[in-house]
Amino acid sequence: MTVNQTSVSLDDAQRVIAAGRTEADEIESPSNIAVIDAGGNLVAHVRMDGAWIASIDILISKAFTARALDISTEDLAADAGPGRAGSSTGYTCQTVGAS
Repeated sequence: MTVNQTSVSLDDAQRVIAAGRTEADEIESPSNIAVIDAGGNLVAHVRMDGAWIASIDILISKAFTARALDISTEDLAADAGPGRAGSSTGYTCQTVGAS
């Protein structure tokens, strides 16, 4: 069986980042925003002024893990809390915008 996956272009990634920045501005929460392709490779990343530097690595790893598990980063964050089924992933970060 052949599996076809469409990946994300840089133009698409930049649109996702723009949408994430808009949402982060609306909720007044400077954020790191990353977009990965179908293979889990980083396509684009931005750290807004005031966003935590430590969040960069966490965010990119979270995006990769969500892709590898084929779930949204929002669902990954929800499942990663203490006592939750996904707590073994080691992620306890909040999901904001397009992160």
